[in-house]
Amino acid sequence: MTQRWVAGHLPQRPERAHKGDFGRLLVVAGSIDYPGAALLAALGAMRAGVGLARVAAAESVVARVAGAVPALTWMALDEEAPGLIAPGGWRRVATEAPDYDAVVIGPGLGRQPATQRRTRQLIASLEMPVVVDADGLNALADGARWWQGVRGTLVLTPHPGEFARLTGADAPDGDDDEARAVAAAEAALRWDQVVVLKGAHTVVAEPGGEALRSNVATPALATAGSGDVLAGVIGAFLAGGAAPLDAAACGVAVHGAAGLLAAQRIGSAGVMATDIASLVPEAIAQLRGEGT
Repeated sequence: MTQRWVAGHLPQRPERAHKGDFGRLLVVAGSIDYPGAALLAALGAMRAGVGLARVAAAESVVARVAGAVPALTWMALDEEAPGLIAPGGWRRVATEAPDYDAVVIGPGLGRQPATQRRTRQLIASLEMPVVVDADGLNALADGARWWQGVRGTLVLTPHPGEFARLTGADAPDGDDDEARAVAAAEAALRWDQVVVLKGAHTVVAEPGGEALRSNVATPALATAGSGDVLAGVIGAFLAGGAAPLDAAACGVAVHGAAGLLAAQRIGSAGVMATDIASLVPEAIAQLRGEGT
């Protein structure tokens, strides 16, 4: 995953463009225990240049975090308990999702059985590109042969534990880059979807057999919410029209470059997910070769 490759695959930013040219992204995320996950995913998307990001979350979650980032828009969903989206809320998401160019689903949604079931049903029904992260992945892992009922294109972003749950087997050794690449490629082929196996030297694999590996390994990225930001960045590139493999790989590269910038300026410890998100625009410019 070289700088030259990334520069050639990042979505273009024409001078005469308007926000509609950079896509509309729907983020289905957050719960009463993890309201910040929705905010971080949407913030990652905005910093990556999406034209519009809208967060769909339960009413009480929206009440907690709406306004924290004025540029975000919100879809407050009916709830059956604090932070728990009611069936009517899930129907609204399914009805309005086709108005968006891409969807991110999963960060902080929680693992209540009803939420997991409805999350799995929503993912299967969507026909636009979807980034599935965190509790979205856990929802899929709880469904037998879930990949057979999926209509759209998915970018799956598991960390090793989530990957193990999805595959039903132990994740490869985190220090064995070759084994991780093989495992990601096999999973992408089996599920017919793009797989982002996170960790040091993150691997991005697609069903056709192509795989790309990041050269970034920094503990600065090992912080709560970092993966939510990554999901939002990938979602932004998908919404902007990038192909799934390109969106995933460019998202990983940008996220990694932002992590390296954070490590340089803050240190290898103490970096927060908001720091990573704030450095995404600079990381994109760096990878494009702007100012060099």
